[in-house]
Amino acid sequence: MKPHSVGRTLGIGLRVAGRIVGQHVAASAEAAARAPVRQPIVDNAAQRRAAGQAAGQVTRGVARGIGGFLRPFSRVGGILWLEVTGVFFFLFVIVFGRFAWITRLSYAQGPDHLRFLVYAGATLVFLYLTVSSFWRARRR
Repeated sequence: MKPHSVGRTLGIGLRVAGRIVGQHVAASAEAAARAPVRQPIVDNAAQRRAAGQAAGQVTRGVARGIGGFLRPFSRVGGILWLEVTGVFFFLFVIVFGRFAWITRLSYAQGPDHLRFLVYAGATLVFLYLTVSSFWRARRR
């Protein structure tokens, strides 16, 4: 499905849901205004327990529904996160690799011997992080 049509579908769904909720709120407000009948306060533990269990069931149902809806997005988001992280680490590979290339003539013994070793080590570490990040994204 194209991103443009997905956005349009989600936008339409949100508008419809907003209208439905607005209608329910208006209907309950009208019902409360029409019937100002006072009911006696009853302190019944069984009624409170039943109301709490019903609220818990509704909450669990909503959580399962939202979780089912977001599950594919979390998978794609995780893959995208790993790929972006891999690209970010690759930028460090480029920077440290360039510095290692500049100081390559001092690799054995020279004035920049220690710098070359540090740059080469950092290049290898970030290269490993880049490859492992893309590898993990590929496995998902």
